[in-house]
Amino acid sequence: MTRQADAAAETVVDITGEKGGDLRLSLKGPVCLDNFSQVQESLQSLWSRLQPRSLTLDLGQVGYLDSAGALILVEFQAQARERRVPLEVKGLSPRLRDVLEIIHPEGLAQPSLRPAPQPPDFVSLMGQGFLSFVQDFIELHIFLGELLFALGRACRHPGEVRWSEVLLTMKRMGLDGLPILSLMSVLLGMVIAFMSALQLQQFGATLYVASLVSISMVKELGPILTAILVAGRSGSAFAAEIGTMQVNEEVDALLVMGFDPLGFLAVPKVLASVLVVPILTVYASFFGILGGLMVGVALLDLTLYTYVNESYLVLTVFDIVTTLLKVAVFGVTIAAIGCQRGFKVRGGVEAVGIQTTSAVVASLFMIIVIDSVFAVVLHYAR
Repeated sequence: MTRQADAAAETVVDITGEKGGDLRLSLKGPVCLDNFSQVQESLQSLWSRLQPRSLTLDLGQVGYLDSAGALILVEFQAQARERRVPLEVKGLSPRLRDVLEIIHPEGLAQPSLRPAPQPPDFVSLMGQGFLSFVQDFIELHIFLGELLFALGRACRHPGEVRWSEVLLTMKRMGLDGLPILSLMSVLLGMVIAFMSALQLQQFGATLYVASLVSISMVKELGPILTAILVAGRSGSAFAAEIGTMQVNEEVDALLVMGFDPLGFLAVPKVLASVLVVPILTVYASFFGILGGLMVGVALLDLTLYTYVNESYLVLTVFDIVTTLLKVAVFGVTIAAIGCQRGFKVRGGVEAVGIQTTSAVVASLFMIIVIDSVFAVVLHYAR
C-alpha cells in the first residue's frame, strides 16, 4: 500500500493503493477556481502514472466546491468511463451534490453553440477588402461634402476663420519643409539629366536634356514629389493632431462650447494647403531644373544660356497654369483626407497610429488617381 499527497493550494489529494490495482482517492480542502490547474493536473497525471483498475473517490473532506471544481470532477468521471475504469463516489453531501448537478456531463460532449472561427478564404478576404474600400469611399465623400459647406461658410464669413492658425499651418507645411524639398528636387533633377543624357548623347541630342528635365519637373515630377512630401509630413500630422484630440475628448468639448469642429480644425488646414502646395511645387520645379542645369553645364558641355533658353522655349503658360491647378487639388485632397482620418479615430492611442498610417496611404493613392485624371483630361484639352 502506498500513500501519495500533492499540494494544490490548500487542497490535498491522498492516493491509497497499488499501481495497476484498486485505488482510493481522498480530496481534502477546497476544490475551486483558485486551485483549478493544480487539482486538475494531479488528477490527470493519475491515469498515466498509476493506471488504476478501479477507483474510489472520497469527497467527504471537501470543505468547499464551486462550479470550476465541479467541472474538474465531472470531467474526471467522464475520463473514467472512457477508459472503462469503475469509479465509485463516496462522501458526497447534499450540498456538494447540488453543485455537481450544475455541470451536466451530456453538455461536455455537445459541440459549442458558437462555432470555432475559421480563417477566411481568398474570396472572403477579397470581398471584405472591397466592402471596406466602398465604405471608406462613401465616408470620405460625405466628409468632403461637409467640408465644402464649411468652406462656403468661411467664404461668406471670413472673419470666423482662424487666420492665425492658417499662417501657423502654412509655416509648418511650407517653410519647415523647404530644406528637404530642395535637396530632393536638386538630386532628382540631376538624376533625370544624367540618365537621359546617357541615351540622348548616342544621337547627338544632349541639347534636349534641358527640355526633358523642364517638362518632367514642371508637369509631373515636381507636383508628385511635392504632394508625396506634403502627405508624409503634413497629412499625417493633421490626422495625428485631430486623432489625439478625439482620444482626449477635445473635439467633444468644442461641440459643447458651440464650435463647429470642421470650421475650427479642418478649414484652416485646407486653406493653408491650397496656398502652400502650389508655392512648394514651383519651388521644387525650380530646384529640379537647377539640378539638371548643374549636370548639363558640368558634364554635357552645355552653356548656361543654352540650357535656360531651351527650358524657356519648351514651357508654356498652359503647362504652368494647369500644374498649379492640379497641385491645388492635391493640397485640398491631402488636407481633407488627413482631417477625415483624424475625426475617424475611435478608441485609444493605437487608433491614432492606425488612422495616421491610413491617411498617408489614402493620400498617396488619391494623388496618383488625380494625376492620372488630369493627364487624360489635359491630353484632350490641348
